[in-house]
Amino acid sequence: MGDLFTDTIVISVLAATIRIATPLILAALGELIAERAGILNLGVEGTMLMAAFAAFIGAYATGSTLMALLLAVLAGMAMSFIMVFMAATLKVEQVVTGLALNLLAAGMSLYLYKAFFAVEGQAMPTVAVMPVAPIPFLSEIPYIGPILFTQKVLTYVALLMVPVVWFFLYRTKYGLEIRCLGENPKAIDTKGMSVSLRQYGAVMAGGALCGLAGAFVTIGSSARFVPDITNGRGWLALVIVIAANWRPSGILIAALVFAFLDALQLQIQGIGVQMPYQIFLALPYVLAIVLMVLKSRRGRSEEPARLGVPYFRGER
Repeated sequence: MGDLFTDTIVISVLAATIRIATPLILAALGELIAERAGILNLGVEGTMLMAAFAAFIGAYATGSTLMALLLAVLAGMAMSFIMVFMAATLKVEQVVTGLALNLLAAGMSLYLYKAFFAVEGQAMPTVAVMPVAPIPFLSEIPYIGPILFTQKVLTYVALLMVPVVWFFLYRTKYGLEIRCLGENPKAIDTKGMSVSLRQYGAVMAGGALCGLAGAFVTIGSSARFVPDITNGRGWLALVIVIAANWRPSGILIAALVFAFLDALQLQIQGIGVQMPYQIFLALPYVLAIVLMVLKSRRGRSEEPARLGVPYFRGER
């Protein structure tokens, strides 16, 4: 176990923590915006999966990272459009809709992958992975530089989006309206503003962030696409929002905790520590269950009062 505490290993684990946290932060921030608007989108896993596939197709067909990211964002917004249309317009049960979206994405991504690539005897296709983009001067700072400033562009975007989303939600007029949707949508309605229109905007903006999260799973950290490549990250994002008590700063902390456990188990496997790595592999999910239990016992919660409850005009 002493091998885990050398400078090289510690820096490697912490750098991997930041990298692994990237899709979790982006997806959780996207879900936070949707939930603040009163829409419980359980389809985050499916949204990320379709975005991951779209990014892979974009990178494979064009060789352009920018085009891959654009397609991922569009896929994320398209999946979120289905969710908000069902929830805000048709008033369908949101939990059922989210679960259905996950099933749809799992089946559709597999079908499309086989339609594009399933040729007997053909090797599994791969794409170029986004390169690391060290920040000049900052990346040369001992310890901090390799950990924080020698990452990929999407990682910097994810970290930057934490204060951006906070500022948007708590310091802008539109952010106030979105938070009001989750607490008292009637107040928005009585002012002559459209509740549904603002929910569409919030959920689809969240879908764009989930799209970037899905893109990172394929072109950001893996050179290929496989079925269910998101591997439960969308579900972890949902737990992170709850563990963070619906605050952007809490999302950053919770995502880093989950990512650290994942990075640690990968390092333990890499250096050959004689411990069942499955224990560490299960830790993020065990922690998720523990956090859900503790959350139910916590005092003050900032969960939106109307989360998952459809709004009907004229209701009291």
